[in-house]
Amino acid sequence: MPALIYSFDSTRREPLTDEPLDALRERFGGKAVGLIEMTRLGLPVPPGFAISVEAGRALMGPDAAFPDSLRDAVREGLAGVEAATGLRFGDPSAPLLVSVRSGAAASMPGMLDSVLNVGLDSTTRAGLAAQGGARFALDAHRRFLQMFGDVALGVSREVFEQLISATKTRLGSPSMTDAELDEDALAGLVQSFEATLGAKRADLFPGSPQSQLELAIASVYRSWNNVRARRYRALQGISDELGTACVVQAMVFGNRGSRSGAGVAFTRNPSTGERALYGEFLANAQGEDVVAGSRTPSSLTSATAVPGREDRSLERTDPEAFALVQSLADQLETHFRDVQDIEFTVEEGRVYLLQTRSAKRTAEASVRIAVALADEGRASRDEALLMVDANAIATLLRTRLPSPEELLARGVQPVATGLAASPGVAVGRIVFDPEAAERMAAEGQDVLLVRRDTTADDIVAMKGARGILTAAGGLTSHAAVLSRALGKCCVAGASTLHVDYAAGVLTARPRRGSDASPRTFRVGDTLTVDGSTGRVYEGALDVVAASTLPELDTLLAWADERRHMGVRANADTPRDVRAAQAFGAEGIGLCRTEHMFFADERLAALRCVVLASEESERERWVGRIEAMQRGDFEEIFHAMAGHPVTIRLLDLPLHEFMPRDDASLAAVAAGLSVPLREAKRRAGARAEVNPMIGHRGVRVGLTIPAIYRAQIRAVLSAAVAVARSGKGVFPELLVPLTAVGEEVRRVAEAVRAIAEEVFTEQGARVAYKVGTMIELPRACLVAGDMAQHVEFFSFGTNDLTQTAFGISRDDSAHFLPAYVDELGVLPQNPFRTLDIVGVGELIQLAITRGRAANPTLELGVCGAQGGEARSIQFFAEQGVDYVSCSLTRLVVARLATAQAALRLAGHPRGGALAG
Repeated sequence: MPALIYSFDSTRREPLTDEPLDALRERFGGKAVGLIEMTRLGLPVPPGFAISVEAGRALMGPDAAFPDSLRDAVREGLAGVEAATGLRFGDPSAPLLVSVRSGAAASMPGMLDSVLNVGLDSTTRAGLAAQGGARFALDAHRRFLQMFGDVALGVSREVFEQLISATKTRLGSPSMTDAELDEDALAGLVQSFEATLGAKRADLFPGSPQSQLELAIASVYRSWNNVRARRYRALQGISDELGTACVVQAMVFGNRGSRSGAGVAFTRNPSTGERALYGEFLANAQGEDVVAGSRTPSSLTSATAVPGREDRSLERTDPEAFALVQSLADQLETHFRDVQDIEFTVEEGRVYLLQTRSAKRTAEASVRIAVALADEGRASRDEALLMVDANAIATLLRTRLPSPEELLARGVQPVATGLAASPGVAVGRIVFDPEAAERMAAEGQDVLLVRRDTTADDIVAMKGARGILTAAGGLTSHAAVLSRALGKCCVAGASTLHVDYAAGVLTARPRRGSDASPRTFRVGDTLTVDGSTGRVYEGALDVVAASTLPELDTLLAWADERRHMGVRANADTPRDVRAAQAFGAEGIGLCRTEHMFFADERLAALRCVVLASEESERERWVGRIEAMQRGDFEEIFHAMAGHPVTIRLLDLPLHEFMPRDDASLAAVAAGLSVPLREAKRRAGARAEVNPMIGHRGVRVGLTIPAIYRAQIRAVLSAAVAVARSGKGVFPELLVPLTAVGEEVRRVAEAVRAIAEEVFTEQGARVAYKVGTMIELPRACLVAGDMAQHVEFFSFGTNDLTQTAFGISRDDSAHFLPAYVDELGVLPQNPFRTLDIVGVGELIQLAITRGRAANPTLELGVCGAQGGEARSIQFFAEQGVDYVSCSLTRLVVARLATAQAALRLAGHPRGGALAG
């Protein structure tokens, strides 16, 4: 049976087992591993022991009994601490007090509970007073009762805060700090706290030091399932099954006087990455005081202190302690080969380390630190690549708001929250009407287009608007996809918003369970939209300009040397293609031809082709489409010369292209030389109830073959023309929404026949490929049949996720956030991070069957998950050849593919995904 505890103390540095640190971290948590390793290094760590994750599972139920086997193990651990300190737990004359803290394998700062000063009661307080004085002992007892009552007995902290506030008021100094309470005041508080706990929890209080310890341990384990911890794990992608360990450690006392205190130190600045000790220190305090905000800490260094408070820094008040903290910090960074976040206590001038862990840091700091550590020789380039959260670095490329936490600290709260559909920040006046938005944007006004949802007709207004806000829709809705293509900030699916077009009023309703009142805004009012977080704010907020980072270019150059997967871009215009090259794309993995039809002239031509009843009506419009698209493709091939360009044939449902207003219908009637009534009849006949799985994709290509024929001719003619200029051209034609092998065979044969026709006409040839999208569950099942007719598969993970789950992307905002954040039905949003269990298995099946039928089959991914780090790791494990993503996610993909390659090669630091 594996040991339930792992003891550590400075008198014994040799490891208790041969287990590697990663294995110990899984069993005993990250906090314990840091303490164990610091002890092995001979650093000043108070003795203690860790209790395993597995041991705590028996305590998770609210009425679970403390197992005898665990009780025996805890006694064994305490005996070791007693031997190391010369103190005894529960001894009235020389009492040992301990802290009981959580410590999961994944860092969850502030989410789980701790209890300090355990073992202190009226009998042991006298012994503590003999060690450090009566006031010190009363202060420690007050702290214990407050934390223990809150964490273990369920008595709200507010109860204790009210008693403290009443005492300060009685003393005539309501604003005094807790550290200023004298001995008599503390004695009165201890008496009040004990009476309160005895009245509220007579079943558990008072108890012996041993019962205190067992209750504290059980409470720390149960805090794994508190609301804030569950929400944090959902946001960070941490499994609920991971569990926490528990660390029991001898107390050291920062509240022992003016030469004592508690602090937090970062070995480098976690905001900027600057190589300088960074942190805070609070004299005559314990650790929770630093993070609680009840007192203002001082800076560790005089250089980072608030002007005028340099003399309060630890560097000035206790130079010896500061020098030791600085030396220990340097040793820890060198040993762990990463920036450390260190908790320490100074007890009467002596420094003790209570925790070290890899520091959380901003994306900017993360990149700078990784490159600096490699340049300094403290980490290898591969280690530097694995330090950085690939998903986070996209934020370095765009203007941004301060973080939601920073804004909240200033009292700025969002009026609504939706899906972060397209990154960036937009500040503008609310406009509901697309035509008005277009006109106002042309006049130079800052416009925020606010809609219930958007249609293809809104493209011009969207292009001119600063940003887009919709009450409906999802991350891959029309608004979201077009916003990303246009580089526009977008928040979609803000379901608490009600848009009243007639009244010109936008109502922001409070979320469920909130007692806030609805907020109303009118057309012309100003909002700020944060497309990176999905938050909407009242008024115009100041933005933080994104700065260029030379270190990012360095890091990505190292990544390009390590990765095996290709990285392409989703781009639909020559401008986007050129931007993709600047961001390091090796080709275009998805060019969506339907986005080329949104201009009025092109949209009218396509409508005429679709609504023509005879080939003679259709013929002249087909020719126009071919000519227009040929020009598009020539520009794109020139811009991406020498690299593959994957062009998806028309995919958008025909329903979405149909004319609805009288002017558009009249244009179609004139174009086809039919009465307006007939144009309306034909358009009405194309209406669909569920166009997403209706007449779209390959179904259009087979039932109205003139459309695909025009597109195929345009692609290949353009390729020949560009090739004649001496540039390398590598067109790849992609057939969308296939579900039947026969669909693929027919379109592939048509492509090859049309290619021969074009090459004969042009008197020249180019190499090309034909592929199919794999975006329906049935396509995964019959992938072997499809693979016989094509050279490549491109997994459209957006639609594959939608059809596998049976969830409408555009409507998921109404319930998916609750599924992920509140109910825990799903671990993450599957439209952002690939659902490996379900959708992933479909992809695995398609790859296995496809390559069995066609061993040379090339595999790509072009959905949103192609630019998400965790999903990329899965794709690498399946042997995918390339991923393709939006422009803003290219840097993510370049780094994530390198990280995936290092993990697959077994790099020792590649066991877990960053972030």
